[in-house]
Amino acid sequence: MSTTQLLIKQLQKGDQKALARCITVVENELDGYEEILTTLKFNQAIPVVGVTGPPGAGKSTLINALIKKLTDENKSVGVIAIDPTSPFNFGSLLGDRLRMAEHFNNEKVFIRSLATRGSLGGLSAKIIEIVDVMRASSFDYIIVETVGVGQSEVEVVGLADTTVLVLVPESGDDVQAIKSGIMEIADIFVVNKSDRDGANTFIKNIIQLVHSKYATAWNIPVIKSIATKGEGVEELIEAINKHKTIGVNTKRSYLLAEKAYRLLQNNKMKGISKSDLKGQIEEALKTKDFNLYTFVKSLK
Repeated sequence: MSTTQLLIKQLQKGDQKALARCITVVENELDGYEEILTTLKFNQAIPVVGVTGPPGAGKSTLINALIKKLTDENKSVGVIAIDPTSPFNFGSLLGDRLRMAEHFNNEKVFIRSLATRGSLGGLSAKIIEIVDVMRASSFDYIIVETVGVGQSEVEVVGLADTTVLVLVPESGDDVQAIKSGIMEIADIFVVNKSDRDGANTFIKNIIQLVHSKYATAWNIPVIKSIATKGEGVEELIEAINKHKTIGVNTKRSYLLAEKAYRLLQNNKMKGISKSDLKGQIEEALKTKDFNLYTFVKSLK
């Protein structure tokens, strides 16, 4: 039995060390990553909950409260926290070590940070593969926390079975401005820090916005929350469980088509090194009339 086959066997038994190793192999495309992805049996019944929203809305605090409530109910939870990568030094502060430290010794919780590595849309470039690897393990819930970059975080709707949009009362005056983008992807709205001034008015505006949409089989709930006190968490779990029963994610095929396109693109570009490209561009920039498009055309 090969090392990869042994790793897969351990993963499917629920071994978290094997899961962590599989994620590392897949994320970095190390030897055996294709065998892992083509061999694993993914449990599509495990609900994937995407938690998105603007910076400072309290996504991490809400997830902390969710984890506590779910584990108190003897549920196991896998968490993927996405952090932005610097385009200059390619580093990333993998903040789950700070935000969710209280759950690190809980055997029912697995938390993994991922860097975006230049990917837009609030997610990591390898997020679909890694969620599938986690679906091959034995979790009751998988939670994905996006970067928190604002309206561009729409990719999560294609990945998650249920998308939770976390907002705060201070957004109240901007409802008209943020109706597009992330406002359109929510299956559940959570107004966090709802003990602040203007919360009730903001909630009424959100409810009005939700009711103005086309009628669907799912009546989008708007939940008041104070994550630091655990308030609203039980209602959120009830809404997630209820949403899970209504059917499949109709937008998932769009994200998978985009992913398939990128996989085909990456396969054709395997021999091209970004660091080599950077070196060639640095040399080419020394010429007075450097043209990026001419440079790229010369590489074909």
